[in-house]
Amino acid sequence: MKKAELILLGITAIWGFTFPAMKLSLEYISPIAFLAYRFGIASLLMFLIFRRKIFKKETFVPGMILGITLFFGHGFQIIGLKYTTASNSAFITSLYVVFTPFIAYFILKDRLKGGDFISLGIAVIGLYLISGATLDFNKGDLLTVLCALSFAFQIVLVQKFGEKDYLSLAFWQIFWNFIFSFTYARFVEGIVLPKNIIPWSGILYTGLFATVIAFTMQVKYQKETKAHKAALIYSAEPIFGHISAFITMREILSIKGYLGALLILLAIWNEIRNSEKAKELDSALHPNVEL
Repeated sequence: MKKAELILLGITAIWGFTFPAMKLSLEYISPIAFLAYRFGIASLLMFLIFRRKIFKKETFVPGMILGITLFFGHGFQIIGLKYTTASNSAFITSLYVVFTPFIAYFILKDRLKGGDFISLGIAVIGLYLISGATLDFNKGDLLTVLCALSFAFQIVLVQKFGEKDYLSLAFWQIFWNFIFSFTYARFVEGIVLPKNIIPWSGILYTGLFATVIAFTMQVKYQKETKAHKAALIYSAEPIFGHISAFITMREILSIKGYLGALLILLAIWNEIRNSEKAKELDSALHPNVEL
């Protein structure tokens, strides 16, 4: 494995460990207030690191739109964490990979393939099993499904705004996520300064390592490997999420839960495979088009 791919794997592990970090922090701080602190710190650090590079007028409004999708994504995710396990949250969040082609169909008019429906079907069965094999879904699991849908919208909209400066776009979406989170927390939850070290550890870990450092490393090293390899590496995030939840909180899944988790991973890997095949076919049909 190349150095770049090892670094991307490390980034994926960092993201996986955010799930128990957030779960443990929620015992001491309200969910959206946690996000306000996390993305406030991340915005400040990005400003200090990149300064003038991030202030581009053309990315201000697109960044705000992306900030809305991130606010809903992270909001549904962290509120859902109050009612479900860190492991369930990690695996269900990863369903954004399966949802993305369907969002792209409506927004970008991308063609849907048969494999997309197969992936969705496998994912639905996996979701059913990991949620306890009952139609009476856990509230936290349902909120996390909405989180995955929100992240799918974010991914598609990033592609739509792809011609914009990516570094500036990333800053503005993180900044607007902070603004929306702070406003909600201020008027609905109330902003309280945590006194325990545990929530501050979670805030600093997710804000510094999982947002600023992980994002910077991703931008620098992802271009040094192929897209499908990067996607496969990122698909390990829920696995790291479960491993970290076991290490920190001794979380384990039921037999049905592990089967559901495996089906969700199979759905993700099938979707990655379908996407790569579609790119190869498009390249063969349009050899002069740069993808």
